[in-house]
Amino acid sequence: MIGIPLGLAYCNFGEWFLHKYVLHGLGKNPKSFWSFHWHEHHQKSRRNEMVDDQYTHPSWRQSARTREMLGLAAIVVGHLPLLPLAPFFTATVWYSTVRYYFVHRRAHLDSQWARVHLPWHYDHHMGRDQNANWCVTHPFFDIVLGTRKEFVGAQPPARPAEGQAGVRDRGPLGTVHSFAS
Repeated sequence: MIGIPLGLAYCNFGEWFLHKYVLHGLGKNPKSFWSFHWHEHHQKSRRNEMVDDQYTHPSWRQSARTREMLGLAAIVVGHLPLLPLAPFFTATVWYSTVRYYFVHRRAHLDSQWARVHLPWHYDHHMGRDQNANWCVTHPFFDIVLGTRKEFVGAQPPARPAEGQAGVRDRGPLGTVHSFAS
């Protein structure tokens, strides 16, 4: 049963490591297989208030989503040999990998949900520094390794009190919005 907490920690560190060094490190090179993350996913998310419409297309269509799914499938298959030796660990890795996909997908289809439930990931895409906040499902290793930077997703947007005019709120890209009653 120790495999369950070990698997959860391993997967969270894996999110951090792969996001930072593979998806951003290797992915900034336009010729890399991993370039979809930086050159497609980040650009669409940044332009569309966190929403990436590739999650609405069929998965067999060649897209950033397809490559993400291939990478996640490789993680699942790569851990298959561990099943007889560490069944709880392996099952936790598989569970975490599938959960990652669905949580990440929802975050990029529903930006308000992401802002409330995954503010660290919202901050990764919409904050000033897209080279921080590497974890997606939980910020544990961002906190431990000092890469959690709170930006716009850390606080819910301010709403004016009833009858109050001129309340200001900083939007996701630092723009100021005024609310008039």
